[in-house]
Amino acid sequence: MQAAGDEGERRVVLGVTRSASGRVWRERLDAGENAQALTIAQRHGLPDVVSRVLAGRGVTADQALEFLEPSIRDLMPDPSSLTGMDQAAFRVADALERGERIAIFGDYDVDGATSSALLSRYLAALGIESRIYIPDRIIEGYGPNGTAIEQLKAEGAGLLVCVDCGSTSFEAFDAASKVGLPVVVLDHHQCGVELPRVEALVNPNRQDDLSGQGHLAAVGVTFLFLVALNRELRRRGAFKTRREPDLLALLDLVAVGTVCDVVPLKGLNRAYVTRGLGILHRRMNSGLAALCDTSRVHGKPTPYHLGFLIGPRINAGGRIGDAALGARLLTTEDAEEAREIAAVLEGLNQERQAVEAAMLEEGEAQAFAALQAGDPSVLLTGSQGWHPGVVGLVASRLKDRHRRPVFAIAYDDAGKGTASGRSVAGVDLGKAVRAAVEAGILVKGGGHAMAAGLTVMKDREADLAAFFEERLANDVAVATAEHELKIDGVATAAGATVDLLHKIESAGPYGAGHPEPVFALPSHRLTFADVVGNGHIRLSVSSNAGESLKGIAFKAADTPLGQFLLGRRGMPLHLAGALSIDTWQGAERVQLRVLDAADPTLNRP
Repeated sequence: MQAAGDEGERRVVLGVTRSASGRVWRERLDAGENAQALTIAQRHGLPDVVSRVLAGRGVTADQALEFLEPSIRDLMPDPSSLTGMDQAAFRVADALERGERIAIFGDYDVDGATSSALLSRYLAALGIESRIYIPDRIIEGYGPNGTAIEQLKAEGAGLLVCVDCGSTSFEAFDAASKVGLPVVVLDHHQCGVELPRVEALVNPNRQDDLSGQGHLAAVGVTFLFLVALNRELRRRGAFKTRREPDLLALLDLVAVGTVCDVVPLKGLNRAYVTRGLGILHRRMNSGLAALCDTSRVHGKPTPYHLGFLIGPRINAGGRIGDAALGARLLTTEDAEEAREIAAVLEGLNQERQAVEAAMLEEGEAQAFAALQAGDPSVLLTGSQGWHPGVVGLVASRLKDRHRRPVFAIAYDDAGKGTASGRSVAGVDLGKAVRAAVEAGILVKGGGHAMAAGLTVMKDREADLAAFFEERLANDVAVATAEHELKIDGVATAAGATVDLLHKIESAGPYGAGHPEPVFALPSHRLTFADVVGNGHIRLSVSSNAGESLKGIAFKAADTPLGQFLLGRRGMPLHLAGALSIDTWQGAERVQLRVLDAADPTLNRP
């Protein structure tokens, strides 16, 4: 293993100035980070590759050891530092003491499902049965609504706890007040200064919260709430004659929700995921164990498995089936029921993939036409026939292809569009959407910097496009000024060993905000390449010395990268990708997940 370029500056790697994907391959570390990597290696005796990974992600020599062993105890803030947390813990503790029935209202995505299951499983450990309500994405839309609140009240709910939603649910909570149902909110979505009137609203992204925990997913906020609630119950003597619930045993749910909501893996989030992956590997949750089996996750799970295999299956019910399936799966203690639900979700996920493929083809045609007509900073695609539950996936795929924010909009017969958007780093989409709501262009909308949702009428789509262009053009131009792939090092098929991967994994887990290392393989011969599965390309390469390495390029068949690979069989090429350990029947082998490739004859150092 060696550095990807000369010390002193971020240089082009292997001379690749235009890859198959149109990217420049550039060394991740600049001069200062190269020096920091050397300091980390010398001070702590860490392998060079680990030191370079840490330095390339902003970790200093003073932070290195703590970073490699993130501790929840050390990184967890006092839950009371979050505005509204004490009030929330007191109110729920009061409900438990008075025997009030608790209803949990969650979002229909993975973060909502895991947040709901987390709270429900904690209450179950106390011997308390709770009611989870997940809204139908198409019929009810995002967040609490008056009809659902009236139903929960009629069922006997004495307290409503909303997770991963509620920070902007003014009308719904007015309805709750009218029927006499008190509300506690545990959320993380961006919101304005004005907040709905509830018993307590915990959201580290509310304007008056100074906790510095705005990077948490809702499931991370919910876990902090449970710490606060557990502390309050202990103070009240609730555990004098019984054992406290094992909060750490629930971190598998926190890890799944954190990774799938694509929040940055830094600070407490990273500790959550590190500890949670270990819990998940022990298969303590019947639902997650069934999902691992269905997803063919062998060996120790990684953030990749959570984000691309387990998460989509939990999401499948909320996208095109029964929205409550995911939460039900994550709360069941019955292994047979878990297997049955996991099988249903697997079928729904396959159906979702087919729907997504058809929508993506149409969306790509619209994007191509828009780019031919001009150069919009934000792409708006949509159709009356699109499925509202799949628009986020289409937006994400188009964003990756065209390197700019994209909204995919599903219009109904009345011209009302439900949209989901995905952004690129450096462009705050959630803020722009809230501004469009305030400007009267949208019916409603909100979200995060990297992902947002909105409702727009068809006759206002042009106004929305103009609004985004005026507000975001400069940010998009800066964010996409140079299309580059950052390379952490250069490797060969011979050097890509299981031992090396174990060293690299010691600096993980990798995900949003802590990207996995990317390595370049120079002039390896492509000995095999073919399309498999849902548009993936499986391949094998060999070095000049004859060592071979297997790889895969996911969903690449219809991309420039895929066409390049399929056309280079038997020829040498530069490859760039992430190395991982593939475990099958107890045996470990290294696999390359191909992210890019280049022609060595056209790209010379």
